[in-house]
Amino acid sequence: MDNLPKNKKIILFDGVCNLCSSAVQFIIKHDKKDIFRFVALQSDLGISICRHLGISFSKMDSIILYNPGIAYFYKSSAILEIAKNFGGIWKLTPIFRIVPIFISDRIYDYVAKNRYNWYGKKESCMIPTPELKAKFL
Repeated sequence: MDNLPKNKKIILFDGVCNLCSSAVQFIIKHDKKDIFRFVALQSDLGISICRHLGISFSKMDSIILYNPGIAYFYKSSAILEIAKNFGGIWKLTPIFRIVPIFISDRIYDYVAKNRYNWYGKKESCMIPTPELKAKFL
């Protein structure tokens, strides 16, 4: 884990999920301060990071935000933490914390459980374009 960038937040995502890939593209578009780096959960590095954090395999169907050496977030908490870094109106995202986490995580779990049926699935993890390659670890 020593070779992870210390000044970047790492987003672990399901690399074969179309919804997740679209979310990564959305995050890249709104990441004006170049805060985030991306790793597919299915990759060797993704699995290593999860093991390092002690994240159980059951949480690996979730988006995970890892701030190396500081903290990690998953499910709805990760989404809120990511969005608040975009600036502008997105800074108001923490207001959604008014919704109890057990409710927001239930909604998250429902979408996660159905994401392949609703949005489809790729045969393999997405391959970034040459312009975006530096954003992926």
